[in-house]
Formats: sequence, structure tokens, C-alpha cells
Amino acid sequence: MAIDRRKVLLYASAAALRFLLFTAFPRLPNLLTGRAEISTPVTSFKRLQEGLFLYTHNVSPYDGGVFYQAPLFLPLFALIPPPMFSLATAILYILTDLLCAEFIVQIADSGVARVNRLFSSPRKDNHWDSLAVGAAFLFNPFTIATCLARPTSVFSNCAILFAIASAVNRMPSKSMLALALAAYLSLYPALLLPPLILLGYDQVAGQGDSKPKLPEQSLKLGSIFSGSFAWFLTMSYMLTGQSWEFLRSTYGVHLLLPDLTPNVGLWWYFFIEMFDSFREFFLGVFWLHLLGYVGGLCFRLRKQPLFVLTTIIGIFAIFQPYPSIADASLYFALLPLYNHVFPLMRYTFFAMATILYATLLGPAFYYLWIYAGSGNANFFYAITLVWSLGLSIIVGECLFAVLRDEWEIERPEMKGKEVRRI
Repeated sequence: MAIDRRKVLLYASAAALRFLLFTAFPRLPNLLTGRAEISTPVTSFKRLQEGLFLYTHNVSPYDGGVFYQAPLFLPLFALIPPPMFSLATAILYILTDLLCAEFIVQIADSGVARVNRLFSSPRKDNHWDSLAVGAAFLFNPFTIATCLARPTSVFSNCAILFAIASAVNRMPSKSMLALALAAYLSLYPALLLPPLILLGYDQVAGQGDSKPKLPEQSLKLGSIFSGSFAWFLTMSYMLTGQSWEFLRSTYGVHLLLPDLTPNVGLWWYFFIEMFDSFREFFLGVFWLHLLGYVGGLCFRLRKQPLFVLTTIIGIFAIFQPYPSIADASLYFALLPLYNHVFPLMRYTFFAMATILYATLLGPAFYYLWIYAGSGNANFFYAITLVWSLGLSIIVGECLFAVLRDEWEIERPEMKGKEVRRI
């Protein structure tokens, strides 16, 4: 088997950069671990360490009220000897980033973003090399900062990318297993199930003479997902001393939002100001708002399920209860797959400027509020609104560009002409 020297050089460069930052700046990982933009109550590495301390001392990690992560993380990190903990975790997160990049390269190599069973873009010849797509992920500052901060969202992102890569490589059963793992770790990836089933079905149906029926395939894959998720829950039940206590401390935190630690999302400040009598109602409204995108996108963009997955991941980065830049980095990792429609986007500069503005001023506003005491919560929440605005513009513009690309197949005479939405 021939070795791709370009890929080896890319991965080695990315690993060396991360390892250099870990070793040359030993205080940097601890600094980033405490940043609200990177670590959330459900992904924080510091909270994982607290839970691990309780676990290794035969105390329930959920008794402290600060550990909200999946129980299976505990035996994994407990295997690392304490003297080597910092080095071993650094290597683990570096390898996870490289694995994510490999899955992204596989997705790009498949060409599903441009040509699939139901759709062929008229701009399919205009695309980036798969290694360029992988490099865009590996050298994204958001990705590097996330790796250094070591949140557990890195593992969720890796499982999501593995699920998508398995689906495009015609391994739908493995895809369901990976998605079940991602949903077990973070819950919200379960919303990716419908478009992932469609993607896996299209890849399998496009090969061979025997074409499976979509309802039967959906039932089969849904059963695999449910069974795998139930297996992970059973393992957690056994691990926590045959107790279901972890359910409330992991998934209950996502659904009920008891921890209002500031983050880059839209929920925390809103529910701080919310009267308790209206809390349950607005929790339902916020979750229904997030759920509502899945069906509409799957219906309207049935021909492009991979883009549906990409768009929903972008929506997660904006509207989930505890988002971070790790979620945005996952969305930005998949965007280069659709560079063939980038020329159709109209407000790219404004969106990128908004993201850059929020990235630079977010830490400053947080410092003014928490440390300097010369600001208040409105300072930081205002800049998170700007961040969400920038992401919303990018998601909306990509959606417009893909729909325009589809429309020009139906109306080729309109190619290159200006259109207006009414």
C-alpha cells in the first residue's frame, strides 16, 4: 500500500504544532481550559478531573454537583497514571484531532458534497483537494484552541465525523453505532439521525441492482442506533454501581439547564432573567425551535443529505444549550466541502468580519465583566449575540447558495443573473 507523503507531512505538521504548544507553553492549556468560550459545564476538562478524583476515591462523581459528563469517560481517563496525566492527555487529544482530519479527508474524497445519487452540481469540477479540506480543519485556530483546552466535545465531534464518513463509505450500520456514541456523549447529535439515515440509504441504494426500500432501511438503521444507545446506557448503569443517577446529571442538564454558567450560547442569560413560573414553557419553546429545523431541512434538501447534516451542525453551534467554539470548528470543518458554491454567497466578508470581531472582543468583554468589574453580564452577552449573528449569516448564506445551485439546474437560463428573495 503506497504511502501518501503529502498526508503524512500534513498530519505530522499538525501534530508537531500542537505538541509544541503543549510543551513550550505549559500554562496555556490550563488557561484555555478555564475559558467560557471553549469549556462549558458539560464539556469542561476541569470538571472531568473533579469527577475523576471522586471516581478514583470510590465516591459517586455525580455527588459533587459539578460533573455532568458521560460515565464512560471515567474509566478511560482513570487508566492514565497520574505522573503522566498531562502528557498522556495531550497525546490523546492530538491523536483525536488527527483522526477527525482523516474522517474529513474521507468525506471529501467521496465527492458526495458535489455528486450523489439524486443530485449533481453544475459546479462539481470546482472543488478543493481533500487534503486542503483536512488542512483547513487542522490549522483552524478554533480547532487548535479546542485541542489545547481538552474539552470532551472533541470526542463527540470525532464520533459525528466518523458517523458521516462511515455513511459516505457505504457502512450505514457502523455509522449508526458512531452516532449512538456521539448522542451518548452529548445528547444533541441524536437529531442528526434522520439526515444520516438518508445519507446512508442514498449511498447504499446507488450501488448494485438490489435497491433497499427507504422505510425498511430506516427501521433497520433506527433499531441499530437505539440498540447501540441502550447498550452504552447499560454499560454506564453497571459502571455507576447499578444506578440511573447519571441520567439526570448528564442528559437532564442538557434538557433542563440547571447550570447557567456563561458560554457563547443564547440560553444562559435568557434563563437567568426568566421568572421561574415561565421556565418550563420557554425550555420547551427553545427545544422545539431546535427540533423544528431537522424535518424541514430533510424535506426541502432531500437530494443533499450531507448538506443537511452540515447545516444542522451549524445550527447546533448557535442554538444548543451549551455551545462552544468546538461546535463552530466542526461546522467550519465541513464548510470547505461546499466551496463550489462559495461564489454564490453574497455576504461572506460581513459574516467573516463579524466572527473575527466577536472572536477578538469576546475575551476582552469577559475580562471586563468577571475580573476588572467595570462591566456586567450584558457586556459578554452582547458579544455572544454578535458571534451568533455571524454564524447565522454563514448558515443562511450557505443555504441560499446551495438552493441557488439547485435552482440553476431547473432554470439554466438564470445562471449568473441576479435574483432577489421576496
